[in-house]
Amino acid sequence: MKMTVIGCGYLGATHAACMAELGHEVLGMDSDIDKVHTLNSGKAPFFERDLDDLLAKHTASGRLRFTASYGEAADFADLHFIGVGTPNQPGTDAYDLTHLFDAARRLAPGLTGPAVIAVKSTVPVGTAPQVAEILREYAPAKDLIEVAWNPEFLRESFAVDDTLRPDRLVLGFKRDHSWAETVLRQAFAKIIESGTPTIVTDWATAELAKGAANSFLATKISFVNAMAEVCEKSGANVAELADILGHDHRIGRHGMRPGLGFGGGCLPKDLAGFITRADELEAGPAVDMLREAAAVNGRRRQRVVDLAREELGGDLSGKRITIWGAAFKPDTDDIRDSPALAVAQALHDLGATVTITDPKALDNARKLHPELDYVEDPIAAVDDADLLLHLTEWHQYSNIDPKRLANRTTSPKVIDARGTLNTDQWREAGWLARALGRP
Repeated sequence: MKMTVIGCGYLGATHAACMAELGHEVLGMDSDIDKVHTLNSGKAPFFERDLDDLLAKHTASGRLRFTASYGEAADFADLHFIGVGTPNQPGTDAYDLTHLFDAARRLAPGLTGPAVIAVKSTVPVGTAPQVAEILREYAPAKDLIEVAWNPEFLRESFAVDDTLRPDRLVLGFKRDHSWAETVLRQAFAKIIESGTPTIVTDWATAELAKGAANSFLATKISFVNAMAEVCEKSGANVAELADILGHDHRIGRHGMRPGLGFGGGCLPKDLAGFITRADELEAGPAVDMLREAAAVNGRRRQRVVDLAREELGGDLSGKRITIWGAAFKPDTDDIRDSPALAVAQALHDLGATVTITDPKALDNARKLHPELDYVEDPIAAVDDADLLLHLTEWHQYSNIDPKRLANRTTSPKVIDARGTLNTDQWREAGWLARALGRP
């Protein structure tokens, strides 16, 4: 098939490359000229595991190319995926739909015949009718344009695999959707034929799917971190407690990892947006548990700051603190709402000299926080440090022998906020080692 992908950030670029991998001819469209040039060279303007390989493969094969022209995109195909960003509005937690509505408005004048517009962007429930109305107003084809909702459930650093081998495929339509469903089933034929559960539903349910899924995941993470708070007060071990809970098949171990909490461009945004939309619908009391999930998540960051002050005598002025990790999670260079950088900034504001290292995210971190210090080598980064904080669980850090580090610091103290260091090994190497939620 021929198809376009409007908006080529994390979601759109990945979707475009994966659709080409499935055998389709794909035109990606983005208003950022520099991004278009980078993508056409076979590289992503961000780090996502396996994505550069697909981009290089299919820009070379001719199945995939990118443009900055809405007119070219409209002429290219009758199936258009929209995957533009929908961040929180400045000063509020509501979704900002400016990019989505603008994309629909700018694509519409070129839609002169029947077309399917499949929106993948995460939105508040009730958005689909607004998109349909924009297309009806601005597209010459008017009612021949069918709007479908196809939410994504990607995990950064696993986005390629999640696109090609998703847990489920959700297709949302208004009412008589026979043609749009046929088109999308053809687009995802290989995925459907592999046995992927495919749920066909209405617009509203499809719109709610991503926000509800991320809100549940956020609640699960925050639950185990709430248990970590109890464990710290009682002397229990949250890692072992999580293992005990995880063996209950109704609960499950996957995704319930105690530590510094969640960050990134999806879970915090979608949790906040979901709560805000529920308030607008006068269903606020139904999501009070989600407000507490967000509060627990915020407390994890403050807990690390409090532990750092405790270990350094209460006053951080002039203290040197090294932080392992800048990305919000490993295997990505994404620093959006990074818990690690939030802690780093808080420590800097309290007078500490903060040095950060990260395998992939240092350039992004430097742009956002030029006031902090950066070192590429995680071993050299601990030189003369009064305290080491492990805040992003890159596997490289767990493999470092703590015996190599103790003599490089002024005080061998480490706080493991991700629970992936072998603290017994660190103690045997002469370190004072603490981990969130553990004795």
